[in-house]
Amino acid sequence: MNERDPGTARPVTSSELLSVVASRELAGRRAVFAGIGLPTLAVELARLTVAPGIEVVYESGVCGAHPSRLPETIADAVLVTGAEAVVPMPALFGSVLQGGRIDVGFLGAAQIDRWGSLNTSVIGDWDRPSVRLPGSGGAVEVMANAREVFVVMRRHTPRSFAGALDFCTTPGPDRALAEGIRPLGAGVTRVVTELGVLAREGVGDELRLVAVHPGVTVEEVRAATGWELRTAGRVATTAPPTDAELRLLRDEVDPDRVYLR
Repeated sequence: MNERDPGTARPVTSSELLSVVASRELAGRRAVFAGIGLPTLAVELARLTVAPGIEVVYESGVCGAHPSRLPETIADAVLVTGAEAVVPMPALFGSVLQGGRIDVGFLGAAQIDRWGSLNTSVIGDWDRPSVRLPGSGGAVEVMANAREVFVVMRRHTPRSFAGALDFCTTPGPDRALAEGIRPLGAGVTRVVTELGVLAREGVGDELRLVAVHPGVTVEEVRAATGWELRTAGRVATTAPPTDAELRLLRDEVDPDRVYLR
């Protein structure tokens, strides 16, 4: 998508739209476990706009992160700059996550199903995949223990919004419960895509379309989804990025275009 905002000199890219819309979802949230990439953009923009008191936690053990620039990887030393704490992995996963201290886990994925389970392992057959992906990282623990999970996905296609995952890397609560495992949180509650926003309430509820981006129709989103997508009673239209949001994102959050495309 290449939506033009009337007050900006440059067209709004898909990455900018996703980052702005995702950042708005963090209003009122406090502790966020952020993945690298678009989730990083969203939490940093939220810190400057709707959630100035947000506490960001990264998988490398950095808590209360205040990086001087965007990290390029989860192991980027800049994450430690100004951080409130750096804890070892047992404390991060055992105390911070399993202790129920994370309000929102903010993740990316290659595939998602209607119940909010994620694939970040392979596209295609496990033994002969067409694409091999990074794997889980800490996503399984985030899914199981964060109060809720937000997902940002650059592509909205029947392959990425799949009727059946090629591989389940990170089971949502419904799938976990079917295997006899009881997670603490609600699982995925928001998904922001290039076409709109999907949402679910928690266990037993499937993702439904709640908003489309300007210029996108409900029919287009349904056609791009690999299952029979349900919709909210009233599907809203997301507000386009404002001049102020775009200036912050371009000039302060990611001036070097680390993740903005």
